[in-house]
Amino acid sequence: MRIWGQWGVLAAVSVLLTACATHPRVPPPSTDIDETAYREHVRVLASDGFEGRKPGTPGEEKTVAYLIEQFRKLGLKPGNGESFVQQVPMVEILAGADASLSIAGRRGPLVLGYGKDMVIWSKRGQPQAELRHSELVFVGYGIVAPEYAWNDYADIDVHGKTVLVLVDDPGYGTKDPKVFKGGTMTDYGRWDYKIEEAARQGAAGVLLVHDTGALGFGWNVVQSTWTGALLELAAPDVDAGRPAIEGWIQKDAAQELFAAAGLDFTAAATAAAHAGFKPIPTGLSVDAALHNSVRQFSSANVIALLPGSGRRKEYVLYTAHWDHLGRDPARTGHNIFNGAVDNASGLAGLLDLAQSFHRTKPVPDRSIVFLAVTGAESGLLGSEYYVENPVFPLRQTAAVLNLDTLRVGGPTRDLTIFGFGNTDLEEQARAVALLQGREVTPEPTPWQGLYYRSDNFTFAMAGVPALYAKGGLDDTARGPAWGRAQLDDYMAHRYHQPGDQYSPEWDVRGAVDDLTLYYEVGNRVAHGRRFPRWYPTSEFRISRNRRAAP
Repeated sequence: MRIWGQWGVLAAVSVLLTACATHPRVPPPSTDIDETAYREHVRVLASDGFEGRKPGTPGEEKTVAYLIEQFRKLGLKPGNGESFVQQVPMVEILAGADASLSIAGRRGPLVLGYGKDMVIWSKRGQPQAELRHSELVFVGYGIVAPEYAWNDYADIDVHGKTVLVLVDDPGYGTKDPKVFKGGTMTDYGRWDYKIEEAARQGAAGVLLVHDTGALGFGWNVVQSTWTGALLELAAPDVDAGRPAIEGWIQKDAAQELFAAAGLDFTAAATAAAHAGFKPIPTGLSVDAALHNSVRQFSSANVIALLPGSGRRKEYVLYTAHWDHLGRDPARTGHNIFNGAVDNASGLAGLLDLAQSFHRTKPVPDRSIVFLAVTGAESGLLGSEYYVENPVFPLRQTAAVLNLDTLRVGGPTRDLTIFGFGNTDLEEQARAVALLQGREVTPEPTPWQGLYYRSDNFTFAMAGVPALYAKGGLDDTARGPAWGRAQLDDYMAHRYHQPGDQYSPEWDVRGAVDDLTLYYEVGNRVAHGRRFPRWYPTSEFRISRNRRAAP
């Protein structure tokens, strides 16, 4: 028996060795971020053939088809039942070229040129909108914030009137840490909030004063973003409750208006940043008129699912917006807003992360959702619609990791977290960044409120911890001054301009580092026992039981 056992063992070993020689062990596919695939996705999505990826155009059809094709190639499941698409009903409102705005006062009428001095629109979805002899009132920052004991509309009735409003909030105006959050913008600094508050107060019109320093972008961005066809989520009343006329005016034009009223704009703006400010009637009146063409259509959020193992009914969401500004036939030369950085870079990152998670073995405990949303450039419309109509219950969504305008450049010594100090997802990001040799830093321009401008914000408002982070300014080879100069140059010349185009000369190592970090953070959350949490001091801290219904 012993001899027979020895021969049996030898025979078994021989068979095993033969099998190994015939079928050598293949290592599992790498989960590393694929730089080649990333570059190719950006190149394709930012190409002229995609026509600037504007919702409701052939560019949308090509973009959605491309995303679905890539998700299918990876073997991911449709995220919305049997479909990769969540339909998002929208309204497109295009103001005619005859849009007009004039201000009447004791010194005679002041006519502001469309595009040059002002850009106005209406989101009421009606063929025409107008203001007739609407009294103009300066309401400072246009904020009603009980928690800060602040009410810019106190003791005044603005029904039927037009309000002139500063961007950002009083903390920006004073830089005093005791006023709001000092140099860090709050939710009240959003331009959308100011329009919403003006509507609640009954204003017939609202004019926002453009300020490059506060906003971080120049008047050229207002011209490219708020002219042409504007989008809004479809509703039975098509936003009948909004002001009849909304718009931006140049800061120089605002100063001219104040001079026409015998007032000092600088003094009024300074006063508006301090407690006790009272609205200032200007003695001027506004006449404005718009003729609109209105179209309803359906756009698409694209959703793919990688089912988890142990806790597959809990979810980690990766988000990126696929849309950009389309094309402007009125421009000479190159007239396509290709949106390579904004946001073909983030969308390509979403696809690369999907590939990495598809290759992850074992499969994460929680399910991973890849959500490419529409309408971000028009006010975060796609993510707003998703939050109001969630495919996966928000109560069971552990976290959102948002990809928007990834870094073009080499590695950095720092990682910027936008909306710093909100959620303990930041601790996960910090831990991974340290392993990469990076330190976490708050955003360099917190007064611009970039956390409120991307799709993470809509999820945060619904109580889902959301992270928005990317490589900072401290370039490992050239330092922070060089990084700052590169960002300033992009914002001045390519942000929301036709010049935002892909180049094979791009250095994308910084983006690859950020995607690697996002993969690790998401993977940790997907395997963790508890859900990430808001810090007690966060304005977004909402109990799980107060989230939107499943």
